[in-house]
Amino acid sequence: MALLTVENLSVGYHTRKGFLKSVQGVSFALAEGESLGLVGESGCGKTTIGMSLMGLLPENAAVTDGRILFEDTDLLKLSKKEIRQVRWKKIAMIFQAAMNALNPVHRVSEQIAEAILAHDTEISEETAMKQVESLFEVVGISPERMRDYPHQYSGGMKQRAIIAMALSCNPSLIIADEPTTALDVIVQDQILNAIKDFQKRLNVSLIFISHDIAVVADVCDSIGIMFAGQLVEYGNVKDVFDVPMHPYTRSLLASYLTLDKDIVQLDSKPGETPDLVNPTPGCRFSERCTVSKAACSLNTPEWVEISPTHKALCNQFK
Repeated sequence: MALLTVENLSVGYHTRKGFLKSVQGVSFALAEGESLGLVGESGCGKTTIGMSLMGLLPENAAVTDGRILFEDTDLLKLSKKEIRQVRWKKIAMIFQAAMNALNPVHRVSEQIAEAILAHDTEISEETAMKQVESLFEVVGISPERMRDYPHQYSGGMKQRAIIAMALSCNPSLIIADEPTTALDVIVQDQILNAIKDFQKRLNVSLIFISHDIAVVADVCDSIGIMFAGQLVEYGNVKDVFDVPMHPYTRSLLASYLTLDKDIVQLDSKPGETPDLVNPTPGCRFSERCTVSKAACSLNTPEWVEISPTHKALCNQFK
């Protein structure tokens, strides 16, 4: 049984140019203890999905369709008070910018303890601090650094502290929004190992949002490829990597260097991301696709099942 089921989720933003359709018709499911990676270029809707799950969309955003079923409850139907009870206690988030997520004038331990006390009013501050100490050990920070301020931490330590904060209320689901951005490769590897370790040890479900398809392959069980607000390929990581079906997925896989392939020229696609205020009919990738046909720009693509654990949004395989 799925812990989380997203059905036909569509989200947009009211802008000066009109209503921008940031996410359109996205569906996926996540089982308990499973990890799903969402990959795509900037502006494709990855973070919007994460913020929709957390109930943290900005005021100019609107969910126009779909359901988000978490433990059989539609999160979109909850009041602001009800969603606050879910947020952090059942669904937590590792934010992209650790520097901005931590308050510079409060000690790191106090900020993590605050989240614990907000959701459990029956425990004392002393007990909350003991929990923070245990969390620091989980993420690999010495408890001796608990009373430090954020500016006394390195970039990697700040990110570990944010992971500890996300784990503070024992959530069932954690959304990691590009948690290794702006970190060097050594620290990035340490953070990824920490995420894999706690996810396996605590059996927490994980949604990992990233630009880097190779990182997602290392961390996640399943992968969803996004382009221009739509999920265009979805399936088991091994299936998608071994037999990529959507042209955009193939382009992504051909656009980064690997140690096991002799690639002379990385793949690149000319053109711009389609206008999401006035999207054209048909496949949104058709103008940049090297194998598109005339019908691709006219007919709305449909999902094609490649295998029971792998499908692609493309009419070329019908």
